Amino acid sequence: MFRPYYGGRSILDRKNRPERDRDYVELFEGYLRMELRLSENTIQTYLVVCNSLLCFLEERDIRLADIRFNEILEYFVSRQLAGMSQRTIAKSVSGLRAFFRFMILEGYIDANPMELVETPKVGRNIPRVFSVEEIEHFFEAIDRETPNGMRDRAMFELIYSCGLRVSEVADLTTDRIYLKEGIVRILGKGKRERLVPMGEVAGYWLNRYLTEARPLLLKKKKTPYVFLNHLGNRLTRKGIWLRFKEIAARAGLRGKVHTLRHSFATHLLEGGANLRSVQALLGHSDISTTQIYTHVESESLKRYHSAYHPRG
Repeated sequence: MFRPYYGGRSILDRKNRPERDRDYVELFEGYLRMELRLSENTIQTYLVVCNSLLCFLEERDIRLADIRFNEILEYFVSRQLAGMSQRTIAKSVSGLRAFFRFMILEGYIDANPMELVETPKVGRNIPRVFSVEEIEHFFEAIDRETPNGMRDRAMFELIYSCGLRVSEVADLTTDRIYLKEGIVRILGKGKRERLVPMGEVAGYWLNRYLTEARPLLLKKKKTPYVFLNHLGNRLTRKGIWLRFKEIAARAGLRGKVHTLRHSFATHLLEGGANLRSVQALLGHSDISTTQIYTHVESESLKRYHSAYHPRG
């Protein structure tokens, strides 16, 4: 249980530092939840890196309040030597920056050891994308004769049709679906809402799931969540990943649930959609995030050119 945080000052007297370094992290968690109101995923990412740093310091008998730049540098070097990717290191830098800003704000330290640490430049990987034929193979591998199968068909059709994140699907509630209008109201990152149109195929399977399969999975329980497991509870992100992995294996495909979202964006651009429209549909706050899909489209065009042009 995290310690509560109140309006810029912790419940602890600033003159009395916590006895345990772990207490700093508990206070930080309260700050992230109550003051910054970050998403649960971001909070957990920040807490993991903070606890990793604490383990590193404990091995060297260094107190958190006494840490300096050299220890921070040594920590990141050790992580890199352990095989941590540049992308993960960049996330760790962000997490520790937030943590030590909090330590400064609360008066627990006088100097920020992260002040001279630069975020490593991370090159964007071209995301894996399914072809239209592979998408068809994936959906054909789903057994639609069972309640679970009908749920899977509706769920993955919705992800592909609307370009949804796994967390957005797991958190989707029945009051956010407008079947008649063919629209889904999505609560995305940063609690930002967006309206996303669903295709006819996704609407068809979602309607069938809600009327035929979901009542069977619900088992007389009451829950607002759309997609349920066999116990009638909300299907978690892990549950969605496991269902995808099993279906993809049957279809002979390699990828992740997010590959359906990548495919959604790429297929829209290949069909002539403009980048701004795709940005709005995906819920990206910055169009530079969406621009990665123009590289995917370029790679696809190169393959077409190589395959069909007489001098390709």
